This record gives sequence, structure tokens and C-alpha cells, in this order.
Amino acid sequence: MSKTLLKLDSVCTDIAQYHILHGVSLEIPEGGVHVLLGRNGAGKTSTLRTIMGLWQARDGSIRFRGEEISREHTSDIARRGIAYVPENMGIFGGLTVEENMRLATHKGQFDRQRLSRVHAQFPAMEKFWTKQAWSLSGGQKQMLAIARAMIEKRDLILIDEPTKGLAPAIILSMVDAFREIAQETTILLVEQNFLFAKSLGQTVAVIDDGRIVHTGTMAALAQDSDLQTRLLSLSLDSHQ
Repeated sequence: MSKTLLKLDSVCTDIAQYHILHGVSLEIPEGGVHVLLGRNGAGKTSTLRTIMGLWQARDGSIRFRGEEISREHTSDIARRGIAYVPENMGIFGGLTVEENMRLATHKGQFDRQRLSRVHAQFPAMEKFWTKQAWSLSGGQKQMLAIARAMIEKRDLILIDEPTKGLAPAIILSMVDAFREIAQETTILLVEQNFLFAKSLGQTVAVIDDGRIVHTGTMAALAQDSDLQTRLLSLSLDSHQ
């Protein structure tokens, strides 16, 4: 059994007067790809943002490698080795690909071996190295966001809906890239594309109305169409 890398225990998050997360409890083992599924508005992105300290948990505990991080600033959480790729990608359109990448490095210096690996996984990043990020396609911008998260060694990468709006061919290339990334880094993936999630995930948690309502292996969920329909109101089979 893999040891627990990240543990949320009864986490509650409020945004203004709205109660968003209602006691989320979740364990992410070290290594591989772990998927958080749920309907729109169920609390998936809110969970990632709370882990990253962008939103403050009102109650509960978030522990990373056994240490409490729920009251830490986002910059301190990032220094622990956690990266976040938001749904809007968070890239700087007025900067070049290289400049975007340098912002994610330690003191703006590249580890040449890691840079070579990034270029091998995402060849478009090398091709458009000197281009401003606004000029990239949607798929290329998503690749840049993910490449930026992996340019330094991370223990955990939180990725929010990386395939949203992308062409099927680009999604297929991302499957291979994610599998390679997961060989050295744990990934917590929020995703609406069930075929993509199914092809990558080892474990899965389903969130509904700010609460975790199911945890288990992705293989078991993928084989149980009744459970898929009950939890998600649709079947993974319809996305194959």
C-alpha cells in the first residue's frame, strides 16, 4: 500500500455567505493519478483551491506528508512541492513561452535535463519558445500550463480540467504525457472527460454538493454502469 501523501479531514470552506465545502474528507496516496469527479458546481475546483490555500478552510484539517497546511499561504504551500494548474491555465499572455516557464523555476534558472524532458513531452513548447503565449492555440496554452508545473520537481500537481475545449488528438497526446509525469509526481486530477479520467486514474473520489460521496478504484467505477449513473447521472460507456 502506498503511504498517504495528502489528507483532507472534514474540510469546510465558505465563500462570502455561501457554504461551498461541507466536511470534505479525502486521502490521496503517493504516486500515480488520482481523480476527483462530480457534476458542475459540486465542489471540485473549490477543493483544489482550498488545498492550495487560495481559499481558506473555515474548519477541518489539510495535511501534506503529515504536516498541517490549512493555514499556510499559497506561496508556502507551493514551496512544499505542490503545483496547481487552474482551469483557466493562469499563463501570462504577454510573456513568451520561455518567460512563462522561467517564472516557475527556482531563481529563473532551468535544470537543463528537466527542460529537455518537457520539450520531449510537449514539442510545441520548444517550437514556440520565443512566441508570446497569447498567440498559442488553446491546446498549446494548456500544454504550457502543465509544462510550467513540471519544470521543477514537484511532489504533487493539482490539475483542473486540462482537456476542456481541446480537440481529441490533443487529448490523446496528453494521456501519454500525464502517464510519464505520474512516474515521478503524484497527480490529483479534476476532469469532466470520463474517457481521459478512466485511462489515467488509479483511484477516484466523487464529490456532490460539497461532500465526498464515493471513493474507490477507477477500475471498479468504470465497470459499474449503475454506480456511474447514480453518482454522476451518466455512464462512462457513453464517452468511449
